[in-house]
Amino acid sequence: MSRTESRAKIAESAEIRTDLREVMIETLIAEVEAGCNLVIVVSDSTSTSKILPFRDRFPDRVIDVGIAEQNLVGVAVGLSLGGYVAVTANAAPFLVARANEQVKNDVCYSETNVKLVGLNAGVCYGSLAGTHHAIDDISIMRGLGNILILAPSDPVETAQIFRFALKHRGPVYIRMDSARFPDLHPSDYQFRPGAVDVLKPGRDITIAAMGSVVHEAYFAALDLVEEGIDAEVLNVSSIRPLDRGAIASSLGKTGMAVTVEEHSLHGGLGSLVAGIIAQETLTARLVCLGMPEGRFSKAGPRDQIRSFYRIDRKGICSTARELCGG
Repeated sequence: MSRTESRAKIAESAEIRTDLREVMIETLIAEVEAGCNLVIVVSDSTSTSKILPFRDRFPDRVIDVGIAEQNLVGVAVGLSLGGYVAVTANAAPFLVARANEQVKNDVCYSETNVKLVGLNAGVCYGSLAGTHHAIDDISIMRGLGNILILAPSDPVETAQIFRFALKHRGPVYIRMDSARFPDLHPSDYQFRPGAVDVLKPGRDITIAAMGSVVHEAYFAALDLVEEGIDAEVLNVSSIRPLDRGAIASSLGKTGMAVTVEEHSLHGGLGSLVAGIIAQETLTARLVCLGMPEGRFSKAGPRDQIRSFYRIDRKGICSTARELCGG
């Protein structure tokens, strides 16, 4: 059995599904115990961040500023200037919207050592609709300078990304999900900033995905194997930096691509891949799956939202099948 088949079998049947936020907290606890001088700042988001185990262990390393996101970022910046590694942990829609000026000027422009964690990104909040859906966070962060942009896909990668971010000197934005997921990566996986993670090699079509919908893309590719379609699956967890050449190489091989994201098609992964096709003058067909540009996302149960925008397993299969000629 190949490594890809073995990983698929384990992930498909896995009863163990882990909340990525719990992995975040476990990693932060371990890093403090290892000597990392970090402080977490929350904005009345202790339940959202699942931070209680960390606060119980290190009560002096948690600051709750209340529902005041601008203060959240300002306090984190002050802590970083005082020598701490500052980590903010609150809901992505409020971090990138309410505190946008502070993120832009005090974190990014000033290059302070702040790690911004956007929790419950995408349409995690489901029926709470547009006010709580973060489908523009990647496009907003891509518009800012001096900040790394990362989006873990599973528990193993989440731990790796947080360890990297805490050691990196400078601003980092981490896009986080709130659901429970099985591992897609083996325990010896090593995250590398900029690298494009090939979860499954293929020759017929490229499926590039970001964040938690990587699971949808991966298992869709396994379904497509049964139909004789050999899809290559790219986990784009490092949006900035990014090895654009790796994406170009995959597209040059397959000539067809589907991008999948729980994000607006404006400024997200689809537009990034389209830019690579144009810049590298590639001959490749591209279909971008996500929320249409210039619109708010549909409200409702999350699985129904994903189905509506075809960013679920079934929708990805259908789109790939259409691209490959039925």
